[in-house]
Amino acid sequence: MGRIYKILSRAEWDAARGAGVFAGAAVDLADGFIHFSTAAQAAETARRHFAGQADLVVLEIEADDLGEALKWEPSRGGDLFPHLYGALATDKVRAVTEAPLGDDGVPQLGNLA
Repeated sequence: MGRIYKILSRAEWDAARGAGVFAGAAVDLADGFIHFSTAAQAAETARRHFAGQADLVVLEIEADDLGEALKWEPSRGGDLFPHLYGALATDKVRAVTEAPLGDDGVPQLGNLA
């Protein structure tokens, strides 16, 4: 399935690392699943939902590592987005990168594979 990505605050990630699991950000908890994006979807997710928010990081996860709890469901524009129904064990995170704000106020995600 490939890699999927989660944008979140550094504070949320630090708390998750301490606990060993990420239960989700406020929007995830309200929706009942953890929102992820593919590489092709992540820039628009950053623009729509994280503009103006500083001190963000991007988690990189191998979708296959999440098993049957990961569902691909239609969302923005009918695209299928990865949604995790359950907590994310922090040992499933393959990489964590910075997402500094660009001049336009949108988090810069770098080159996602």
